[in-house]
Amino acid sequence: MLMMTSCADKPRTESVAEEVKSVVEKQKSTTTKTILFFGNSLTAGMGLDPDVAFPALIQQKIDSLSLDYLVINSGLSGETTASGKNRLNWVLNQEIDVFILELGANDGLRGISLEETKKNLQIIIDKVKEYNPQVIVVLAGMQIPPNLGIEYTNGFQSIFPDLAMKNQISLIPFLLQDVAGNADLNQPDGIHPTKEGHKIVAENVWEVLKNSI
Repeated sequence: MLMMTSCADKPRTESVAEEVKSVVEKQKSTTTKTILFFGNSLTAGMGLDPDVAFPALIQQKIDSLSLDYLVINSGLSGETTASGKNRLNWVLNQEIDVFILELGANDGLRGISLEETKKNLQIIIDKVKEYNPQVIVVLAGMQIPPNLGIEYTNGFQSIFPDLAMKNQISLIPFLLQDVAGNADLNQPDGIHPTKEGHKIVAENVWEVLKNSI
């Protein structure tokens, strides 16, 4: 079970979006396709060097297989589905072929209504598909501890498979599978994976992503 609290850092929406665009512009000329990870502190690799966060490990895997993809990490600490929805236009200001959506954990930990979280995720999916009908969308599933009751906890968990089925997109069943709740694989805050934890998260992602690219 995921044991974490919401992240307090405020998203640096504009500056991060500009960084993402700059990386794409510099490297896109030699890379035919782009994979963008859109998420919160888990994607950003909070507390670690970004080079050991799971998006960077996915890039390493792709490079080892000589696949022609550029991975972009667009994770921001503290991101909720609402703030993610609001910064999406900045992120879509460049070509994206695969969009990995990793949001929702902070919603659940803050007790945001399940309806609002699901609605915001659907809006993000719709906007991405509107931007490029051919884009591949992968949704990262999330779980939360039962602090807010079993009904809320189960309802939150079901959001992700429900959306994946409705939109016919790939689903990572639980991003933090085999990592959440394991003190040896999480930083002292008990929230964010360690370097070793990110290796497992990367494998969880790759098991799904490899069938989508």
